[in-house]
Amino acid sequence: MRANYLFTSESVAEGHPDKVCDRISDEIVDLVYREAAKTGVNPWGVRIACETLATTNRVVIAGEVRLPPSLMKKDKDGNDVINPSKFKAAARRAIKDIGYEQDGFHWKKAKIDVLLHSQSADIAQGVDSAADQQGDEGAGDQGIMFGYACRETPDLMPAPIYYSHKILQLLAAARKKGDGEVAKLGPDAKSQVTVRYLDGKPSEATSIVLSTQHLDESWDSKKVRAVVEPYIREALGELKIADDCKWYINPTGKFVIGGPDGDAGLTGRKIIVDTYGGAAPHGGGAFSGKDTTKVDRSAAYAARYLAKNVVAAGLADRCTIQLSYAIGVAQPLSIYVDLHGTGKGVSEDQVEAAIRENMDLSPSGIRRHLDLNKPIYAKTSAYGHFGRKAGRDGSFSWERTDLVKALKEAVKIKAAA
Repeated sequence: MRANYLFTSESVAEGHPDKVCDRISDEIVDLVYREAAKTGVNPWGVRIACETLATTNRVVIAGEVRLPPSLMKKDKDGNDVINPSKFKAAARRAIKDIGYEQDGFHWKKAKIDVLLHSQSADIAQGVDSAADQQGDEGAGDQGIMFGYACRETPDLMPAPIYYSHKILQLLAAARKKGDGEVAKLGPDAKSQVTVRYLDGKPSEATSIVLSTQHLDESWDSKKVRAVVEPYIREALGELKIADDCKWYINPTGKFVIGGPDGDAGLTGRKIIVDTYGGAAPHGGGAFSGKDTTKVDRSAAYAARYLAKNVVAAGLADRCTIQLSYAIGVAQPLSIYVDLHGTGKGVSEDQVEAAIRENMDLSPSGIRRHLDLNKPIYAKTSAYGHFGRKAGRDGSFSWERTDLVKALKEAVKIKAAA
């Protein structure tokens, strides 16, 4: 492990074109879960894999679904087909909440196409009945998923991504509140923070980058910095800003045309922003738009939950966990733990064994343990899926540290043996 180095992570705001698409896709996931609960349909049977494309006043929603009857209608031949009206309404509400009322992208004026269709029978048969007969359902796909936690911030997240998110969260809240000149900022923004590490710990910010859309065309970079700098300093909190810190605020000088009108957006293109800012490995699968039979999402949540509990339990200062799956097979093919040389008298083998004993990592086991069959996903679509506060509505349940005691006990027993 290097002791002294610089590391950088970026974040993007909810109005970034790709994040607009992530938000719409997750609103669709929430809609399907909400309609299932409302109409008495078993939420365990919900299936949704939804992708969104956004460009100038145009949104296209496509993917595979298994829907409650309330989201279907009869075509002229009497066949069941997707009813697009509620999906369009959900997309418009999301765009409006983000704040887009511009000529090139407007929540009311944008044309929305809904191209959802029924889930593939070949995929459904593997998911509905696990091939290994060890769970209620098989994994929705093959793949590898990673979880990570460290002691750099209160939420056990890497410092660069933690502060990059926080800058944009504070600016978005102030913009939506509508007080003063900050209300003239637009929804589209990107942040980036470089942190200097000394003796392996975050010491100071050495560069700060922020590009934010502004609705007043007369503003230049100097004006934007005057508006946003107080929020940046508040976001960085106890992290020192280096005396020679380099500030790059709207370095191109002007950022009026933004969002999908300035650049096309797609679901799933900000997977590093969504996770650990590059400080930990990534399996490659996106989260947004997917129900939790898709292990890209649910197993990544489980891996973060386990890594966070390992660190919170004091078993290590850093922890990376990898899980792997095969489509239609319930149990993970492998569980890998790396404590990065920071283990507190425990080995990776002991932690792996403790994990296996204390959590069923089949898709159905993860969904039960973290209570994931709920409409809780729209709020995950911006500012990271990890390092957030667990909500009373069941959101961000993977951020709980309720496995600490069980892991400590399990490791203690292993050590004694």
